[in-house]
Amino acid sequence: MNLNFKYNPPLIIKKLFGDFYWTTSNNKILLTFDDGPTVEATDLILKTLDEFKIKALFFCVGQNVEKNPELANEIIKQGHTLGNHNYRHRQLIKLSKQEQINEIKKCNDVLLNKTGIKPIFYRPPYGKFNLSTNKFLKKFELRNVMWSLLTYDFKNDFNLVKYSVDKHLKSNSIVVLHDSIKSKNIIVDSINYVAEQAAKKGLSFGETAECLK
Repeated sequence: MNLNFKYNPPLIIKKLFGDFYWTTSNNKILLTFDDGPTVEATDLILKTLDEFKIKALFFCVGQNVEKNPELANEIIKQGHTLGNHNYRHRQLIKLSKQEQINEIKKCNDVLLNKTGIKPIFYRPPYGKFNLSTNKFLKKFELRNVMWSLLTYDFKNDFNLVKYSVDKHLKSNSIVVLHDSIKSKNIIVDSINYVAEQAAKKGLSFGETAECLK
């Protein structure tokens, strides 16, 4: 299924896949970062999160963890959570059932081998999945975390990030940002803007375990 929606998924999709996380369960904001870890962006992200005392959920690509195990472990050291984002960031809808299983399993294995962490959260690359995805995730005891606010930071346009945050940031938002080369030039400004707008609205940030119960 192609979930190439803008910003906030339609209600009917959320109802059809009610066992996926679309929002937080405690009315706090959860920041999530896809595609890392990367030498270009991870340290910048961690430093900025520390300034705001925010704990985030990082959906890691297995290959990137293999390349940068020290960054993956630094994410954990600073109190953040690691999730599975496939081994090679491949779209599930373009893969056979066995290939889907291999992508998910290999990323799990890499995270466990390189960090000692067995992930419990998953996000499909590009937000695209099919009807068999949930069955595979249950096999690996993974829970699918989607989102309620896509910032489009990967387009490297800070004005687009501001627009999406101004329009869709709410008390129970799961916000998608990216730990990637594409977003590195605006990622600090993007985190700052989310934090500043949350403060203006009287909203607070939560940790993964409390937000995704």
